[in-house]
Amino acid sequence: MLDIRNTEFIDKKEIKNRAKSIFTEKGAPNVSDKYAHISTEKIIDDMAILGWGVVDAKEVKARKSVGFQKHLVVFRNNEIQITSEDGDNVFPQILLTNSHDGKNAFTFTAGLFRMVCENGLVVSSKEFENMKLRHYGYTFEELQETIKSMVEKLPLTVESLNKFRSVELGQEQMLDFAKKALLTRFDEKELENIKIDFNDLLTPTRPEDKGSDLWSIYNVVQEKLTHGMFNYGYGTKVRKARKIKNFSKDLELNEKLYGLALEYVPA
Repeated sequence: MLDIRNTEFIDKKEIKNRAKSIFTEKGAPNVSDKYAHISTEKIIDDMAILGWGVVDAKEVKARKSVGFQKHLVVFRNNEIQITSEDGDNVFPQILLTNSHDGKNAFTFTAGLFRMVCENGLVVSSKEFENMKLRHYGYTFEELQETIKSMVEKLPLTVESLNKFRSVELGQEQMLDFAKKALLTRFDEKELENIKIDFNDLLTPTRPEDKGSDLWSIYNVVQEKLTHGMFNYGYGTKVRKARKIKNFSKDLELNEKLYGLALEYVPA
């Protein structure tokens, strides 16, 4: 489960408690001779120089590549925030994924943290694509340029959020959005065998998210899908959806859902 709600920086001891693989000092035994090992700890140190501290860290559960598996680090810079007239301030985060088994480059993704509902969103679109750095030939200067480029694109994020707020959805559009959003969690075959109360899925859990604008609907559905805050019928049984605990799946769902919301914004 992604958690970009944290606001306090955590130290290396706590980071290691959450994701020991971040501090691995060499690559997995089966990596290629061309593999150049750069510990994620090095990126954490360099990001700190740029003003970005760690607020969360995770690693996937592994059976074979223990200590080298894919992991996530969430960074935040307290000097950067997106202010809104309605008080729904958003704080940008940078999400870094990596592994030490030779299968992943350093991948940086933009994240957003909403103060109103303490909810985390992940941004991924044609205008704000994930950025990658190879292990081989890594330099601080390249990292600096990557982060600078991401920060410079933040106005595009603000523009998207403002557009979400200005788009009013009719009842049919809301239902259409909810049905398509479910495809980020279930495949079409699964959806044929389950029953969903779409009105319940679209019902906000807090007053701040009430409304028929795209921003409100997007946040309501995103939170319920990622946190498992909905029930579904399977045959004669009613089941409660599970919270997504795998951060890779959470990232994928968030990115697809953000892309879906963009489809409802007039060109």
